Amino acid sequence: MNLIDAVSSLQLFKRKETPKKLTTVWGEQLDPEHVLEEYPRPQLKRNAWINLNGYWNYRITKEKKYPGNIKDQILVPFSPEASLSQVNHMLLPDEYLWYEKSFDLEDFPSRYPDKRLILHFGAVDQTCAVWCNKKFVCSHRGGYLPFSAELTPYLRQGVNTITVRVQDETDTSFQSRGKQTLRPGGMFYTPQSGIWQTVWMEWVPENYITELSITPLFDESSAIVEITMKEDSSCEKKIEVYADGREVYSGQTKSGILSIPIRDLRPWSPESPFLYDLTITAGNDSICSYFAMRKFSARTDSKGIPRLCLNNQPYFQNGVLDQGYWPDGLYTPPSDDAMIFDIQSMKDLGFNMIRKHIKIEPLRWYYHCDRLGMIVWQDIVNGGGRSYLTFLCYLPTLLPFVTAHFKDSHYKLFSRCDAKGKKLWLRECKSTVRHLYNCPCIGLWTAFNEGWGQFDAVKVTNLIHSLDNTRPVDHASGWYDQHCGDIKSVHNYFRPIKAALDSRPFVLSEYGGYICHIPEHSYSQQVFGYLKCKDTHEFTRKFYDVMKEIKEANKEGLCAAVYTQVSDVEEEANGLFTYDRKVCKVTDTPHGQKQR
Repeated sequence: MNLIDAVSSLQLFKRKETPKKLTTVWGEQLDPEHVLEEYPRPQLKRNAWINLNGYWNYRITKEKKYPGNIKDQILVPFSPEASLSQVNHMLLPDEYLWYEKSFDLEDFPSRYPDKRLILHFGAVDQTCAVWCNKKFVCSHRGGYLPFSAELTPYLRQGVNTITVRVQDETDTSFQSRGKQTLRPGGMFYTPQSGIWQTVWMEWVPENYITELSITPLFDESSAIVEITMKEDSSCEKKIEVYADGREVYSGQTKSGILSIPIRDLRPWSPESPFLYDLTITAGNDSICSYFAMRKFSARTDSKGIPRLCLNNQPYFQNGVLDQGYWPDGLYTPPSDDAMIFDIQSMKDLGFNMIRKHIKIEPLRWYYHCDRLGMIVWQDIVNGGGRSYLTFLCYLPTLLPFVTAHFKDSHYKLFSRCDAKGKKLWLRECKSTVRHLYNCPCIGLWTAFNEGWGQFDAVKVTNLIHSLDNTRPVDHASGWYDQHCGDIKSVHNYFRPIKAALDSRPFVLSEYGGYICHIPEHSYSQQVFGYLKCKDTHEFTRKFYDVMKEIKEANKEGLCAAVYTQVSDVEEEANGLFTYDRKVCKVTDTPHGQKQR
C-alpha cells in the first residue's frame, strides 16, 4: 500500500478559498427560450405534450405559508445553487423555495375537452407540495424520482397557475442526498435543491396507460410486455414491434400481459446496441417505446472462474465512475448534447460501462446509453444520518481487511438508527428499480456504497431480486461485505491490482483516481484525489499503465473494473476530463492536449 498517498487523501488540513466559476460549452450556448426541449420519457412516449422548462417566478422565504409577490425569475430546471438558474443561492434547511408558472389553455392547439391533463416533474429535491389555481394538488418526498399529478379538476378557462413549494434538508436529515452537503469539500459537493429535471404536461384520454414493463427473455427469444391502465384494463390492446423500421410482430390482447416472440433475434451489446421499436394502442391511448434483447448473468468459465456474462458469454465490463455533476448545472445536464458527449467520450476512451454513482439521471441519459451502447451499473441513492467517516472511509481505506468483521445490523455505526429513514429508503429503492426497469443498458444494481447508510443488506438484496431477477446485485460496493449479492465488490486506490477469487465474480468497483490539476480549468486550487500527476503526459502514461494491469488481472479472474472518474468534480481533480469538459487529460501523444 502507498501509505503516504492514502493519508494525504484524507485532507486533514484545508484552507478556505473562493471557488472559480466554470462553464461548459453547452451552458455558454444555452438559449433560455429553448431549455432541454427533447421529450423527457423516451421509454413511454406520447405526442400531445407541453414543455414547461424556461423561466418561472420564484421567491425564497422563512415562512411555510404562501407569501404572494412571487416575481423574481429562475431558469427551470436548474436549481437555485446552479449558475444556469441565474439565482446563485444555497437553499438552507429552514428556508422555503416557492415557484410559480402560469399557462393559458387557449395557447394550445386544442384543449382536448374529453381528455386529462397530467403534470409531470422529473425530479424535485427534496420535499415539495404542488397547487393549481391555489388548490392543493399533491405532495412528494424524495429528491431523485419522478412524480405526476392530474390537473384536470383544477383547470379553468384562460390562464392557469401552478405553484410549487420546496424544502431541502440536504445532509441534516436521513433523506437520500447522494454526495450533496451543506459544507462541500473533498469528495462531497455543493448541494442543489428544487426542480432539477424537466417539468412537462401531457394530454391523455380518460383511460390511459400508466405503466409499461418490458422483460427480454434472451434464452427463449421472446419478450414479456406488461401494460397497466388507469381504469379499465380489459380494453383491446394492439402491440407492434419494428426492427429497422420493418414490422416484425403484431398482436392483440385484452389482458395486461403479452409474450412476444422475437424471430431472427438481434442481441444488444456495447459493440452492437440494437433496439427494437414498440408501439402500443390501448383504447384511445397510443404510446411508443423500445426494448433490447440482452441478458446479464454470472457463470463459471472453462477454468472454473466465476465471470460476469453478457448474452451467456463471459464479458469483461470495463467501467468508469460517473458522479453526474456539471459546473454550471450541478445535477442538471445543460443540454441533451452534453449528456451524449460524456457517454460517447467514455466509449471513445475504451470503456463499455458506466457506474452511475449515487444519483439518478434524467431518463434521456439512459436512452442515450441504450442507443449508443453503454452498460450502466446503477447505484441506489444513499441516505441515513451523518456518516462516521472514521468508520466508513478512513478505516476501510487504510485497513480494508477489518471490514469483513462488521455486520450491518450495527445500525449506529452505519448511521441507520432511524426507522422512518430506513422505511423511506426501501420505498425509494423499490421505486428506482421500477423507474429504470425498462432501460436495456442497466446491467447491475448497487444497493449500498462504502457502507453509507447501509443496513440489512441481505434482506435488501433479496428485495431487489424479487423486483428484478434479470440483473445482478452488488449489495455492498467497496467494503462491509455481508457475504450475499451476486458479486464480490472491492475498492482499491492504494494497493497493487490483483484478482481475489471468490465464489462470486470478483469486481474492482472503484480504482484509479489519479490527479491531474489543470488550474485554468479547475474549480478550486484545493485538490482532492489519490495520486498526483505533474501534467497530462504523466497522467496519460499512468492511465494506460493501470489499464494494462486491469487487463492482466482479468486473465486471473477480475470480471469488471470501474475507473474513477469521468470528470473532475469541484475539488476532486481526478477526472479523465476537466470539470468544464473542455480538456481531456488522456492525450493522443505524450505532448499536447485534446481540447474541445
